[in-house]
Amino acid sequence: MAAMKKIFRLVAILLVTLSLQSCLAGKFMCNYALKPTPHGVDDIERTRHKADSLLPGSTAWYDGLKADGLLKDTTIVGFNDKKIHACFVPAANPARAKGTAIVVHGYTDNHYVFLYLVRMYRDDLNYNVLFPDLQYHGYSEGDAVQMGWLDRLDLEKWIDVAHNIFNDDFMVLHGVSMGAATVMMASGDPLPEYVRCFVEDCGYSSVWDQFKTNLHDSFHLPPFPILNSASIVCKNRYGWGFKEASSVKQLAKCDRPMYFIHGDADDFVPFEHLWKNFAAKTHGYKEYWAVPGAVHANSFAKYPEEYKARVGDFLNRVHGLMKKK
Repeated sequence: MAAMKKIFRLVAILLVTLSLQSCLAGKFMCNYALKPTPHGVDDIERTRHKADSLLPGSTAWYDGLKADGLLKDTTIVGFNDKKIHACFVPAANPARAKGTAIVVHGYTDNHYVFLYLVRMYRDDLNYNVLFPDLQYHGYSEGDAVQMGWLDRLDLEKWIDVAHNIFNDDFMVLHGVSMGAATVMMASGDPLPEYVRCFVEDCGYSSVWDQFKTNLHDSFHLPPFPILNSASIVCKNRYGWGFKEASSVKQLAKCDRPMYFIHGDADDFVPFEHLWKNFAAKTHGYKEYWAVPGAVHANSFAKYPEEYKARVGDFLNRVHGLMKKK
């Protein structure tokens, strides 16, 4: 009996030790993943250079439109009373604008980085464009990265703002990486009728799936118990858990057209996420482009003209579907 009690004590001590270790590891991972540094205004200059590396001349284009008074800034209050920032610019030919695009950036980026998409929509496709900074990025406030889940609530605020500015009856939401997840997560919520379609480029199927990959690739660790602990920490701090932050669950509720784009050489958000996301959308029109040889968020840079043409063709098909109703 004494030996049995001794074993129980040792087991209890071991469990407490493991629990404390997993808790500490969970806190570390939550901070590591959701509070990267540098961020916000401190990281603007790096991303201005990144915008030019993705499409030469982007910052000069941006600065020129701003100097001419065409590209403007706006700030609103986000879902959690944080100030959030966006820029907006009218189509190259406003009188014949085809609609409005909202372009959503990725993890640790900001509104500057995806100027190539802003230029595509404005200059090539003749859309008005609004492009925000997600919380904890660029000029927006925020306590931590929200991985698209709560960002979708801010995106829904920007939908109203863009509509009030441009007053279009056709809006497309286009995101890359975490921005793509934001768009997919928003697609399952009730949205205004004028939000007609979505373009997601290399978005993850869920925050859990993405962090599971990152944990394995960066630290060679299994998800249990660290990811479970980190999700609990996130829930306590920010009000959401990694498994509820799911693109596939939201896509199951989406019935509007969506274009899925993913590089088949992507090993950051693994290529199989494309198939998970595509399969999850069971209602409404959908297309996909598995981009040959493209790594993460590299599809436009690898095939810029084809990217423009494919997105433009998709939008034209959506316009056509509207006319048939």
